[in-house]
Amino acid sequence: MFEDISKVILLSDMDGTLLNSKKEVSDIDRRAIERFSAMGGRFTVATGRTVQSFGQFTSVLGLKYPIIMYNGAAIHDYVSGKTLYTHPLPLKAKAYTAELLELMPEAGGEVLKTDGTYVFSNTDYQQLHTRLCGISPEYRDLKDIEDGGWLKVLFSMSPEDVEHMELLTRKLDYGDVDFVKSAEIFLEMLPKGVSKGSALAEYRKLDGMEDCTFVSIGDFDNDIEMIVEADVGACPANAEDSVKKKADLILTRTNDEGAVSELIDNIIERCRK
Repeated sequence: MFEDISKVILLSDMDGTLLNSKKEVSDIDRRAIERFSAMGGRFTVATGRTVQSFGQFTSVLGLKYPIIMYNGAAIHDYVSGKTLYTHPLPLKAKAYTAELLELMPEAGGEVLKTDGTYVFSNTDYQQLHTRLCGISPEYRDLKDIEDGGWLKVLFSMSPEDVEHMELLTRKLDYGDVDFVKSAEIFLEMLPKGVSKGSALAEYRKLDGMEDCTFVSIGDFDNDIEMIVEADVGACPANAEDSVKKKADLILTRTNDEGAVSELIDNIIERCRK
């Protein structure tokens, strides 16, 4: 499995994993990624971010390989500028979003598409998310956001309200979408069966990726499927307990201490053996 480092692909989550508490890539992780790449390893990212919001990290990380985005609803290649795979929400997602917003008007929210981000409820929590992503969204009423091509809907609210909405979605039982918590204050609507894990399965089919060994690392609920789908799934020491239960490897370092660097050292050691 680890006979050839050039056949090893490392997929890392961003927030809580590769990014530290300051939302930066630490020097120790950056140097480790450079070392891994110089040895022939392939490093890339699996994130909930959009094509537009992730752009700021492409030059920092020097990524050469396609990126899993929108929590698995798309795979985008910044080198070619092409989106290689998408799995959009059903058209009913608009009605589901309207119903949830009517029942919980305190929720912030946005629709994410390949061409941009559309904010339909600009609460304080939503403004926090916009700042964290460093994007300039469009602001529209929900009814005015064009149907089709919705890759996900992100709701932002207090942790208590996220728990309330989770219970509400289970009661409403929308059969053709899934809901996943991507942070304590974010709940996302995704197409049924779509996750970072399902996108990893699609990634294996891309040209040049067929015989590769996939290693993944993540810290939160929306990373679990990717950790399970990978040949080796890891998590930083700060990961949620639900993630640690599924990981093959629980690292000793947190995202503030260079967890990705520790994982890269582990991969290099396996390849040497």
